[in-house]
Formats: sequence, structure tokens, C-alpha cells
Amino acid sequence: MWWTWLAFLVLIAVLLAFDLGVFHRKAHVVEAKEALIWTGVWIGLALLFNVFIYFGYQYHWLGMDLPFSEPDGQAAAVAFFTGYLLEKSLSVDNIFIIAVIFGYFAVPATYQHRLLFWGILAALVMRGVMIVVGVALIEEFHWILYGFGAILIVTAVRMLFAKHDEGVKENRLVRLVRNVFPVTDDFEGSHFAVVRDGKRWLTPLALALIAVESADLVLALDSIPAIFSVTEDPFLIFTSNVFAILGLRSLYFALAHLMGRLPYLRYSLAAILALIGTKMLFKDILHDVPGLMYYTLGAIVLLLAAGVIPSLLQTKAPKKAG
Repeated sequence: MWWTWLAFLVLIAVLLAFDLGVFHRKAHVVEAKEALIWTGVWIGLALLFNVFIYFGYQYHWLGMDLPFSEPDGQAAAVAFFTGYLLEKSLSVDNIFIIAVIFGYFAVPATYQHRLLFWGILAALVMRGVMIVVGVALIEEFHWILYGFGAILIVTAVRMLFAKHDEGVKENRLVRLVRNVFPVTDDFEGSHFAVVRDGKRWLTPLALALIAVESADLVLALDSIPAIFSVTEDPFLIFTSNVFAILGLRSLYFALAHLMGRLPYLRYSLAAILALIGTKMLFKDILHDVPGLMYYTLGAIVLLLAAGVIPSLLQTKAPKKAG
């Protein structure tokens, strides 16, 4: 099975190298058309990988038959897609927070893609560690899943009342960094740090990166437990998380102009968290329900549609006068 992990990590490294080193080597403002194209590319890659998941688990390629693995290709493919959709949905909340952070630090549009690249790269490592810890905890203390369920329900309630800008203004890590390191008043191009008179100074871009990372850490504490309600297969958990995060940058730029037109989306995300949390609390009762995975997938799709469609209809842009 370690060959599978190694091959996947090499694949991600190659994709990231092409992304930053070839297609986005020069800092530039990402327009909506470019963002939509890249959003489609990342979604297409995730769906293509899901095909590999089906055949890999169906025919046990590269030893895909370890404990905690899904029993066959169909179950694995549905678990991956459900986990991917779940993580993709919850990452929308990241997008709103990123927008607030960019506005708070006045990050120039030219440097936003570079900041998100390094932010997401660090998020991949951070979430990988959290998944390994989560799998180990569940293997040793299976009852911890009930705790994950309770956390998700509490988070769902808090999401209804929390304001995104409060987390940025009260970010203790950013304040700590400001107290420890000198920070330049202005941006220094796309640099996170500069040297002046033999002394290293951080730039506002570095503070924005720290804010993005700390926000993702908080949100990962919700999204990582949520995916354990879908599957306990560590490979499917990690790969679905990775593909959801990889497309986060392009999705941010694609949805940037729609953020003010999705007032009901927060309620959908809260409902999804509450649903997943309840499912985890009653997992012993629901375990024998046939087709439960398909019901979960359908419920996530319906809840997302219930938040997006009414929002777009209510906030439909008025027609310009003749």
C-alpha cells in the first residue's frame, strides 16, 4: 500500500510544480475566466482520480486491501466522491474568510494567487498530520467518533452566529508575530520577508499568510472529523481532502464576485455539519441502513442547493436601464 501513497504524493508534487512553476510563474491578477477554467481542471482531475479509485479498489491495485479500506470499487468511489464533495462544500467557508483576510490586510490582487499557493501547500501538510493522528485515535479509542459528532453539532450552531471578520481582528497568532518580529509598513512585492540593515523584516503578506493558515487550522478541526463519518479509510480521507484543497485557489477567484450574493449558504453549511454530526452520534443505529452512503451524498447535494439557489434568486443582479 505504501507504493500507492508514494505515487499519489509524487502526483501532487508534479501538479503543484506545473501550477506554480509553469502556468502561474509570473504574479498576475487572476481573472474570472481563468479561474473558472482552472476550477474545471481541478474538478476534472478529481473525477479522473475517482475512476482510478474505483478500479484500484475493485482489483486491489498496489495492495489496496489493508484494514479500514472500503470493500470494493463502488463503495470506495462513492466514499471518495462524498468526502470530496463534503470537503469542497466546507471549504467554501474558507473562501469567505480568505476574502476577509485579503481585505483586512489590503493584499494586492497580483499577489493573492502566490499567497494562496503557499498557504494551501502548508495546509496539505497540516491536514495530513491531522488525518494520521485522527486515524490513530480512532483505532485506539473508537468511541472518540461520538466526540467528533458532538464537536460538529456545536460548530454548526456557532457557524450561524459567528462573524468572519472577528477572527481576523482577534487573531492571537498574528498579534504574537507582530510583537516578536518587525513588520514593514508596505508590501515588498511578492516577498514574505526582506532584509534591512542586516535585520530580517516580515511583510504584511507574511501576516496575511499566517492569518490564512491559522484560519484553515481552525476550520480543519471541523472538516477532518466530518469526513470520518463518510469513511475510515485513511487513503480516501487524505486524497479527497487534497483534491478539495487543491482547487480552493481557483474556486476563490471564481466565486469572488458572488460572495455577496450567497446569504443563505452559511445556513446550508451549518445544516451539513449538523447532519454529519448527528450521523456520527447515531452511527451504531444507522450502521445497518442499506445505501446510507448514497443518502448522505444526496442530502449534502440537496442542502447545498437549498442554500445556493435561493441566494442567487434573491440577489439576482438588476438589469441595467436602457
